[in-house]
Amino acid sequence: MPELPEVQTTVNILNKKIKNLSILDVWTDYDSVFHKNKENIKDKIYFKFFRQQLLNKKILFVERRAKNVLINVSGNPNQKQSGKTILVHMKMTGKLLYGKYEFIVPYGRSPEGMNNKKWFPVNDVYLSDPFNRFIHLVFNLSDGKHLVLSDTRKFAKVFLFDTDKISDLKDLNKLGPEPLDKGFTYKIFKKRLLMKPNGKIKTVLMDQEIISGIGNIYSDEVLWYSCISPIKKVKEINDRELKNLFKNVKKILELSISVGGDSMSDYRNPFGKKGGYQDLHKVYRKAGTKCVFHGCHGTIKRIIVGGRSTHYCDQHQN
Repeated sequence: MPELPEVQTTVNILNKKIKNLSILDVWTDYDSVFHKNKENIKDKIYFKFFRQQLLNKKILFVERRAKNVLINVSGNPNQKQSGKTILVHMKMTGKLLYGKYEFIVPYGRSPEGMNNKKWFPVNDVYLSDPFNRFIHLVFNLSDGKHLVLSDTRKFAKVFLFDTDKISDLKDLNKLGPEPLDKGFTYKIFKKRLLMKPNGKIKTVLMDQEIISGIGNIYSDEVLWYSCISPIKKVKEINDRELKNLFKNVKKILELSISVGGDSMSDYRNPFGKKGGYQDLHKVYRKAGTKCVFHGCHGTIKRIIVGGRSTHYCDQHQN
């Protein structure tokens, strides 16, 4: 699942490419019985509303909250209509891509029937990456290009809400503070973690109601850098260790953003390209390899913590 650096990378690029463009049309092939009568574009009736609300609306700016992409669009002052926000949670395998696409019948298939048509990028080697071919949502934009959602497993969540009612939104209003905000101090960090003193630090770091945006990759990485075992209880971590952890949370998240996020799995940026943080891993998915922490002679191990695969060194992380 894309974590804070991947979502922020997506937002940064989209702000450069789609800000101030208008949405001319919206298409989807999502259609799920499970989501019937839910406020989600996977319900066909809701999608009609979603599309109608967005036609000819201007994209004002894009932002991130935790692991959510928020695309803010204009309202209609003549009808006293407030601005709207599209929420996209990419879940396990989703990615937002930007470029020129065409809706055509795949080569070698029968041209009979609209159901045979698929979306394909036009002459773009990166958007043509096999990881990017599962197009289930398309925004036609006023620059002649498209914003599309590729969602291999169809887990992504997309819906619309009134921008001025963001504080009432249950998907967002229980989220913890953002770790890269200027106002996120060590004092706040410690207070948030101590909300679950008996929790294992790995699990607590990943709890989105405690701190937003940290998932499996970066919890493993920051704990390795901080010499803290993922199974250590929060209350057992002293101030020196906590301060080091606080510093490393910010450092590693910022480092990953600087190299475009992590593409060890499905993530690709809006141009269809991989990020670079997977080349900088010290511990994540390195089970069985020698630990490279200075002066350590341990071997990276894989265990399960809170139902999630966890990678750590049992020599210098204690």
